[in-house]
Parts: sequence; structure tokens; C-alpha cells
Amino acid sequence: MRRTIDWADGSIVVIDQTALPAEYRLLHLRTVGELVDAIKRLAVRGAPALGAAGALGVALAARTSDDVHADAELIATARPTAVNLAWGVERAMKKLRQGADAVLDEALALLAEDEELNKTASKHAAGIVLEECGTRPLRLLSHCNAGQLATVGWGSALGVVWHLHARGLVEEVLVDETRPLLQGARLTAWELAQANVPYRVQPDSAAAAAMARGMVDCVLVGADRIAANGDVANKIGTYALAIAAKHHGVPFVVVAPSSTVDSTLADGAGVAIEERDARELTAFAGVPITPPDATVFNPAFDVTPHDLITAVVTEHGRFEP
Repeated sequence: MRRTIDWADGSIVVIDQTALPAEYRLLHLRTVGELVDAIKRLAVRGAPALGAAGALGVALAARTSDDVHADAELIATARPTAVNLAWGVERAMKKLRQGADAVLDEALALLAEDEELNKTASKHAAGIVLEECGTRPLRLLSHCNAGQLATVGWGSALGVVWHLHARGLVEEVLVDETRPLLQGARLTAWELAQANVPYRVQPDSAAAAAMARGMVDCVLVGADRIAANGDVANKIGTYALAIAAKHHGVPFVVVAPSSTVDSTLADGAGVAIEERDARELTAFAGVPITPPDATVFNPAFDVTPHDLITAVVTEHGRFEP
């Protein structure tokens, strides 16, 4: 599979993740407005991929905009929870005085680094998983999508699966369907199928029951923001998974590049939690499924306290709060 996000012929090229698994479709984003729309509707998503989008967005603005600083702010604030988006924007903006070509070079360097960092982080994490579980074929549980589609290439938490599968050490992956937009059922399952890794999709609410039945050896998740004390913001439902894993004695491992660490936050209480459109819950395929006056609580993320987590792993190894 090609990179999730890249640069070609003066435009940002992304795999449209809202079209999968029914259609593999590329979007060619030629304006900052198109990029911001793609970010907000989750056509491109995943913390590392958003970092790349932020940097490439500045490169695009440097070539097309009369006010690069204003466009950079629009990009950086398109989604509030993932720290990588603003990080990518900031990194590219540091090259703005050197000209548009320097900005693009920096963005492309970030893309190349992301692939290598995630390979390294997931390799470290695979070693930790084997330390916790033993060297044998493992039954792993995945939440949301932390594979190649969430990064420039390879993947973070799902990258652990690629390392273990290459060694014949994956018996099965249980895939939480994951709201919003069923990113586990649509994206993670698609990636596992492409890689010929055995998997089963389950409703999010079945995860604790699977642990109780002894079907899970380890939980693997990514992260959208990691606080200085090791608290982790990730897709909604991660906190509940961590509680269930702690109760059942199942290792809970978080994998992310170090760019996801926000050292300005003492703990997870300071993470801004994005709330999604109510229509994601009140309708299905455009058909209303709730009473017309139903109100909705639809957070996209939650925060998992560090004391529920076995290990947070970056390209540097275990993250020490």
C-alpha cells in the first residue's frame, strides 16, 4: 500500500479513509480549505498522519496563500485533541522564512521520519509484549485504527502486529468496531485482511466479556496525546478497555511516536476532548434511529490514567513519566 499521505504535483495526496473498505480512493487536496475539510470529516486521521497533514498543509499554504500564518492556524485547530497536528504545523512554519521549497523539504523529511519512528516504536513494543505474555502465538485486541492508515506508513500499535505476525506469533486479533465511524471494523479489519492476519470484529461492548473468557493475551492501542505523567488520550472506549484489562490481568500497551507526548500537560485532565456531530448517533445511513428530541453525548476521545497502563512505548522505548 502506498503512503497514507504524501505530496505529488503540487497537491497533498491522501487515501480517503471514509471510502474504505468499499472503495480504495485517493484525494488530491489542492487548497488549505480542502485539507481542513478532509481532516474534519476524518478522510485523513490518526495522530501521526495528522502531524504529516499539518506539515504538508503549511507547505501547500506557502505556495498558494496570501496569509500563511492564518492558514496555519486553521490547519492546527482543525481537530483539538491530537497534539501531532499542531506539532506538524509548527515544525514546518519554522522554515517559512527560508521559502516555500524549504518548507516542503521539511514536511517531506517529517514523512520519512514518521515511517521509521513507527517501525522502531512498534518493534520496541513487540519486545515488551513478548516479555509480558511469553513467546508464543498471541491473541491480541485492537481498538480504533493504529495501523498504516493512522500514520504515514507502517503503523503504531498495529505495527506491533506486523512485527509479531512476521515471526508467526499472532494467533488472532480481536478488532473492536470502534466509534466514531466504525474505524476498527472498516479500517483495522481491512488492513489485517490485506496482510493475511487472522482477525475477528467485535462490538466495543464485547471486549470485557472476551477478556473474561480468556480470549485476550494483550491489548494494543495508539494515542492522540500523552501527558507528562503518562496519562493517554485515545479513541473513546480506550478508558473502559484499560479498566477491563486491569481487572482481568491483561497487559495494556500504548504505542505512539514521541511527537504524541505533550510535555506541557502535567496530566490528562488538560486534554481538550473533541465532541462529534450528534447525527452520528441519532441516525444510521441517513435514517433516524432515535426520537427526534434526543440529546447526545458523543465524545471522540477519552483519557486513560497512567496507572491502568502496562507500558507507553515510543521510538525511544518505554516512556518514563
